[in-house]
Amino acid sequence: MINSGDTAWVLASAALVMLMTPGLAFFYGGMVRSKSVLNMLMMNVICLAVVGVLWSLFGYSWAFGNDAFAGLVGNNEFAGLANTIGHLVGAATTDPATGAVTTPWPGADALPATTFVMFQLMFAVITPALISGAIADRTRFWAWTAFVVGWVSLCYFPVAHWVFSFDGFTGPGNKGGWITNILKAEDFAGGTAVHINAGAAGLALAIVLGRRKGWPRERMRPHSLPFVLLGASLLWFGWYGFNAGSALSASDLAGVAFTNTTLATCAAVLGWLLVEQFRDGRPTTLGAASGAVAGLVAITPACGFVAPMGALAIGVIAGAVCAFAVGLKFRFGFDDSLDVVGVHLVGGIIGTLLIGFFGTKSVNSAALGENGLFYGGGFTQLGRQALAAGAVMAYSFVIALLLGYLIRFTIGFRVEEEAEVEGVDETEHAETGYDYSSLGGGSGPGAARPVPASAGQVPAAAGKEG
Repeated sequence: MINSGDTAWVLASAALVMLMTPGLAFFYGGMVRSKSVLNMLMMNVICLAVVGVLWSLFGYSWAFGNDAFAGLVGNNEFAGLANTIGHLVGAATTDPATGAVTTPWPGADALPATTFVMFQLMFAVITPALISGAIADRTRFWAWTAFVVGWVSLCYFPVAHWVFSFDGFTGPGNKGGWITNILKAEDFAGGTAVHINAGAAGLALAIVLGRRKGWPRERMRPHSLPFVLLGASLLWFGWYGFNAGSALSASDLAGVAFTNTTLATCAAVLGWLLVEQFRDGRPTTLGAASGAVAGLVAITPACGFVAPMGALAIGVIAGAVCAFAVGLKFRFGFDDSLDVVGVHLVGGIIGTLLIGFFGTKSVNSAALGENGLFYGGGFTQLGRQALAAGAVMAYSFVIALLLGYLIRFTIGFRVEEEAEVEGVDETEHAETGYDYSSLGGGSGPGAARPVPASAGQVPAAAGKEG
């Protein structure tokens, strides 16, 4: 009854999605200053540890258990991962014309429940990690950890139930969440549950923590663009598991999602770079990396519902719009350090809404929604997409704002001003990302000796804060 090919693909996809979290750590780590690179890496790594434990205790059950109340949260049937080992997940097959069941649950593409548990865990891990970029350079590590515990419990797990939990998937009579089953909004791999969710929370925390010292007067340049490009490349690689893996089968639909992911990302890179060229006169490495991520974000909800030409359109629109959207923080005065709002919130909204234009059931006949506007479906699906995006954005923003202020006024969320100036790596972790001691003096035979600067000459490294 288990489909071994599908199981192998979903397990491989889970590993790819897991790689995205360290990829994100490098992407974000390269964009911060050198004195806070370790803190940024640690804010991502801790999500793996914390969310993995919470997911096993109750998170998976709250996300995918039988609905406990009005499509808002699952029950505790899978708490402690009970009823998963030796169990299956899947869907019954029905006749499209009559609706009669042709293959009873769990259907021909059944998966071991534990395979699905681990695949979905990796989504739960990376979502709070995305938020960390909004508050880089100024965050206390254990305060951030406390926020992750509260936010994934109160926000991510319920929202995953709204969006990802289909009726009759984790059990033949199980009921899922309201967005996918009642509203019938479409989100193939997490535009709402992951990117809008994280982007709205990032905006809330940027407000709670306030601006970095010196922002926006001081230019806080990335300390390692090679890190940024490496991280973006790992994200792109892992994203194939994120999107194509969400087909939950080694099928034509997985191939479509893989194709659309590639095309949209390529188009988004070009869209972002063209904006930079016309606006600033030069295309940048940071722009190419950011454009790729913007395209990946935007195609995530749509990759299983649009044709390849629709994916190209979504990508170029996302790349161009997000290139402008990252400037919103200067207009409105919130210090979103690494552009979580401009890329993930705006990109997620773009991809979610454009399903209402480019979605077509010819790509995915099992889709619960309607055709988009450009395929004769009218405005029905667009309205559903807008409601889903708005509901997730509002809920996540409020939960993150309340949790952020609770932490701020109890244990404290932001490091002291002196610690921010010195660098959060030193004050929070008693480490530095780079050891330059060999460039200076030392002791013992052969120790390097400093060369005194000529009168009026400034050593080459002076004043170059990463």
